[in-house]
Amino acid sequence: MTRFMGSLDNLNDAKFVIRGYPYDGTCSYKPGSRFGPAEIRNHSEGIETYSPRFDMDIEDIPFFDAGDLEFPFGDRDGVLERIELDAESLLSQGFILFGIGGEHLVSLPLIRSAHRNHPNLHVFHFDAHMDLREHYLEDRLSHATIMRRVLDFLPADRLHQFNIRSGTKEEWQFSRENGILKGHPCDQLSQLRPETPIYVSIDLDVLDPAVFPGTGTPEPGGLTFIQLVEQLAAFRGRNIIGADFVELAPNVDPTDVSTIVAAKLIREMMVIANG
Repeated sequence: MTRFMGSLDNLNDAKFVIRGYPYDGTCSYKPGSRFGPAEIRNHSEGIETYSPRFDMDIEDIPFFDAGDLEFPFGDRDGVLERIELDAESLLSQGFILFGIGGEHLVSLPLIRSAHRNHPNLHVFHFDAHMDLREHYLEDRLSHATIMRRVLDFLPADRLHQFNIRSGTKEEWQFSRENGILKGHPCDQLSQLRPETPIYVSIDLDVLDPAVFPGTGTPEPGGLTFIQLVEQLAAFRGRNIIGADFVELAPNVDPTDVSTIVAAKLIREMMVIANG
């Protein structure tokens, strides 16, 4: 198996664990995010391990790429159960888990497990879409309902959304009523204690399609790569216990630029989470 560049050979020596969750069974537009984890690994060699923005090399950060979790074919509920059990095993051992999707629904069991291990968890969600639908096509479990399902167990004042630019009228109204959509991460972080456990969920379509065309649901008007990294830089020194990077559909972008962008963002986020 090809590992993300700089990965250790031994899980026991790691602080961070990268895990792939190649599932896109509820995709509603362009499929292919199940290929994301493997392609990100393959193309990670196309960037340097050193981050000049943060003056740190991920070769100096102990992390282990545990590969992809295998899923039963056509069994959404079985997939979600396997992800949650896998995340529980890793988080309960104290690893910082970086999940690579796959579609955004894979974040639900990851966040649920993170919340079980850290009851006072706060979730910071970067996305083009609100994902606050109560149901989509009469189904309560899909990539379009993920954050609404998170609110089934997480208080609304602990969910912070950023850079949203698409959603139904009902989603926007629900967000306003509950104060979920925020301005800049700095404003919210300033209200939290440094030790507050934080989970960061990044739907890569938060980036503008001009920067990141390789996604199943592109939405014009997004961030540049630099703008996103500058927002994420606010988390440096904070207690990040997990993160996910979802919705890369590498088959949609034959140039592979989107895949390189995703790999570089993971590198930068690892440096940020390392403190």
